[in-house]
Amino acid sequence: MGKMRKFLVAGVLALTSLALIGVARNPDIYFLIKKNFTIFSEVYRTVSLEYVDEVDPEKLMRKGIDAMLESLDPYTVMVDEAQQQNMEIISRGSYGGVGLDVGFRDGQIVVIAPIEGYSAHRKGIRAGDVIIKVDGVAVEDLMPEEVQELIDGELGSTVTLTIKRYGLDNPIEFELERQRVEVKNVGYAGLVGDSQNIGYILLNRFSKGTAEEVRKAIQDLTSNNKLDGIILDFRNNPGGLLEEAVGTVDKFIPQDQMVVETRGRQSQHNNIFATEETPVLPEMPLVLLQNGGSASASEIVAGAFQDYDRAVIIGEQSFGKGLVQTVTQLSYNTALKMTISRYYIPSGRSIQSITYTHDDNNSAVLKPDSLRQKFKTRNGRTVYDGNGIAPDIKVGAEEPSLLETSLLRENLFFNFANQYAAMHDSLSESFGSDALYDEFTSFVSDKNFQYQTSSEKHLAKIDSLLDGGKGESKKHIQELENVIGKKKKQQFEQERPDLEKRLYLELIARYKGQQGQTAAWLPHDEVVNKAVSILQNNEQYNSILAGSN
Repeated sequence: MGKMRKFLVAGVLALTSLALIGVARNPDIYFLIKKNFTIFSEVYRTVSLEYVDEVDPEKLMRKGIDAMLESLDPYTVMVDEAQQQNMEIISRGSYGGVGLDVGFRDGQIVVIAPIEGYSAHRKGIRAGDVIIKVDGVAVEDLMPEEVQELIDGELGSTVTLTIKRYGLDNPIEFELERQRVEVKNVGYAGLVGDSQNIGYILLNRFSKGTAEEVRKAIQDLTSNNKLDGIILDFRNNPGGLLEEAVGTVDKFIPQDQMVVETRGRQSQHNNIFATEETPVLPEMPLVLLQNGGSASASEIVAGAFQDYDRAVIIGEQSFGKGLVQTVTQLSYNTALKMTISRYYIPSGRSIQSITYTHDDNNSAVLKPDSLRQKFKTRNGRTVYDGNGIAPDIKVGAEEPSLLETSLLRENLFFNFANQYAAMHDSLSESFGSDALYDEFTSFVSDKNFQYQTSSEKHLAKIDSLLDGGKGESKKHIQELENVIGKKKKQQFEQERPDLEKRLYLELIARYKGQQGQTAAWLPHDEVVNKAVSILQNNEQYNSILAGSN
């Protein structure tokens, strides 16, 4: 670790003491803090003891703290014990658990995916299993994160899950040992393109160890393959650790290049972070995929690549989070996560999209285009501040149809996959099988699936205005309803390719896990296909990065 990174660590560890020194040097602010803290304490004590109804002092104080911090920005928050566990997972890159991701389906706590190599997967827990008890405690009234908290715990301890599985009359119990679960930042690494000559790396987050995972993925992809380029997929990557973002840039950009600068109110929060290592792939063509869910550390990497003209950015506008937080430990196993600085990428621009005014209205204002400043990349391309990272090529995700959305909302793909997996030891039907699709449509029909089209909504309004209608008007409405009903039945055949794709992906997850599901999806991903086409066309790739402005 270089001097600059050491300086940041030292600055974070010394945050509290340095802040107090700064306060002591400003007697006016010290007096204001003391004065207002005294007033607040008196109000809190008086209300807690003398208010007409009994008051919970802990809840009252928490509301006061939350309201105070809410006036600053949404990232400055008090962190309780459960939330601290999530942050520690990011900082450590591991946690004590059984290797389960859980979620909410049809009002039940459901296993989304068991992670290969851990006790839940080894003991036979499946995606789609419904968790009804954890160590004998019923969980039907709990949220997924609360259930996850019950499941995770001290290394070496055990937890008993009571599971309801499709096709079985009685619940089954699994006693699972908690072990160190390593958080996988690289969700998938493989080859894409018709010639399988493009490397693809899916990066889910930037927790501890990300940069080394990226290095290993690159080595695995390049060791036995002659690649024409690499795709880094940052879509829906919410960010994480700043040092891991810098370490990821290290793999693609030469040493001693600035990646990001932080500027804060206190001098110890002003730092410059630069690449420190010899890059693994300094010249290989590179495409980075992003969308509106790509934030923070994701944007640091994307911004550095764009400012140095190192990669073509494809997708949608990124989130626009250019604020840096640090965590200060407080009493009783709580902590304060507080914004301490803003970050600026190599061109000098900030990508923060919202200004928090801290006025009486506590406004959050999106920076208007008229106030956004121009900056230049190394090759002279024009880029702008104040609204995340704009893609070089805009490609939006394909939106599912109303029918597909309705089937997803009712969890019918998910539930059919559960039923199929309970009845078949392997996925015997291939993609596009008539038998498989017919089985699915029969399943949907048996569930009395209903959805309302926009035409039906308009017709219902007309019917209500006519008060049910009489005579000819009633007859016409019924005729229209019949026409719409026939068209809705035809939708299953008209949209069969998209519905089959969604169905097959859900089934693949049951038999080959999330890795298999990702591999099966990539050939159908239009954003990935666009990236492949750019990397296979050197002239177009170079022309985008050379720019014309």
